[in-house]
Amino acid sequence: MTAGEHIGRSLEEHLRRAAFGDRPSIEERTLAAAARADPRSRWLAAVVLGAQGRYAAAATLLGELVLRNPPLVGALACATFAAHRRQLGGHAAALSLDGAALLRIAEQEATGERDPDGVDPDGARVDALLGLAADNLALGRPGVARRLLDLVDRTGPGWRGQIRAGWVRAEVELISGDAAAAVSPAESAARLATARSAVRHGVKSDLVLAAALAATGEPDARERASALVAHAGDTAERHGLRSLTWPAGLIAADLEPANADRHRAQVTDELYAVLLAADPAGRRLARESAWVPS
Repeated sequence: MTAGEHIGRSLEEHLRRAAFGDRPSIEERTLAAAARADPRSRWLAAVVLGAQGRYAAAATLLGELVLRNPPLVGALACATFAAHRRQLGGHAAALSLDGAALLRIAEQEATGERDPDGVDPDGARVDALLGLAADNLALGRPGVARRLLDLVDRTGPGWRGQIRAGWVRAEVELISGDAAAAVSPAESAARLATARSAVRHGVKSDLVLAAALAATGEPDARERASALVAHAGDTAERHGLRSLTWPAGLIAADLEPANADRHRAQVTDELYAVLLAADPAGRRLARESAWVPS
């Protein structure tokens, strides 16, 4: 292995641990190096930047990757761009990007390649299908979301896909009015995230589980939900995961009426910082969204 190959592998390992693993905090110089590296490293850097709520910086990387790379990286970039639009409330905009991701990965010849984090054709297909399920759910089509989840199962998702499928399944049940049925897939997602030492996925899983528990209306469940949200919010804040700090604050405000004003003030501060770091299209989507508080 040449020195350049060794440096490249070391960089990708750092980026994977930040994007999917136990080290979501990452040095700026590592992100800067990734922006000048190979397409896969640039995509991983965009995933990390999005988790930090730095959507404009992520969009700069993703825009080029969407246009100029082979089917696998192009599909992953489309699905990630869609996730960032969805996080800003732009579900209709995300829908077209997730559709593009599915079309791009259809161009990829089957290789049998399997990546431990789903950075492979099947993983990209699962990312696109789950994104489409989440988009359709937010746009009021839970039946379509359920059918897309069935396609995910038939594809055979890896650990990332299994966790994300748990989130979407829980959200489908919540929107369908069956909070009790939402708890099990959310619990499964949280357990798997813990087993994989996936910090960012664990924070999101805890928030989804907290929302499901709270919706049951059971006092013990609400108490557990409050503890989960407090821990998730602290973890997100500690690691600079601004894509998750403000959703944590919104759930906390619902669970703690006595402290709701304080939580909402923190949400306002977090969202202000996120929108300052978003690209113009992202800010417009957030302003127009019913999902993002004004």
